[in-house]
Amino acid sequence: VFGKDINLVLVLNNLSSERKSVRVDMSASTILYTRRTVAEILKAATSVELGPKQGKHIRVKIPYTHYGRYLTTDKRIQVTALCEVMRSNGLKLLVEKTIILEDTNIIIKLPRRVVVNRAVSLEISYANPLPEPVSRCVLLVTLMNQQVKINLARLAPRERSKIFFEFTPRRAGPLQLQVDFSCDKFSHVKGFVTIAVAPA
Repeated sequence: VFGKDINLVLVLNNLSSERKSVRVDMSASTILYTRRTVAEILKAATSVELGPKQGKHIRVKIPYTHYGRYLTTDKRIQVTALCEVMRSNGLKLLVEKTIILEDTNIIIKLPRRVVVNRAVSLEISYANPLPEPVSRCVLLVTLMNQQVKINLARLAPRERSKIFFEFTPRRAGPLQLQVDFSCDKFSHVKGFVTIAVAPA
């Protein structure tokens, strides 16, 4: 989840009946959706001894403080592990994983019934998932082809807050509401709901 430390486990298994020495070079980078690298956030190397038919786990932790300021709006991190079996004529194995961090910041609560030409109030809650305060908080609410910009107070670390948004639907049928939350530490955290508007 965005704002939390990332914990990974690399599992190595020796399927042979001989003892193996494996060198593992690990790296992680923030990337764009095109896989272009933005910044390297982790580089580590270790060696592992594996007995016959033995497996071992290598645990890797990427703290938020390492990746937070380098993360783009794509919220993607590419992790690679190059595993080289020593004394095996250069046998190597590359393991790659792309992590897409989830947002749990925006929650939109609707009333049970929404009726055309009748004012309705929605509850929009938003959060700071980071272990540090954020300021210059802005909600951009898009509804019925109109955008409303709402400036918000700063949020303490891990704080959640909420606002009430009132509008009057002008036609029956499905209506999409989109919310975009940004601040000085991250931007474009999105949430959306489809509202079923009943006839009057």
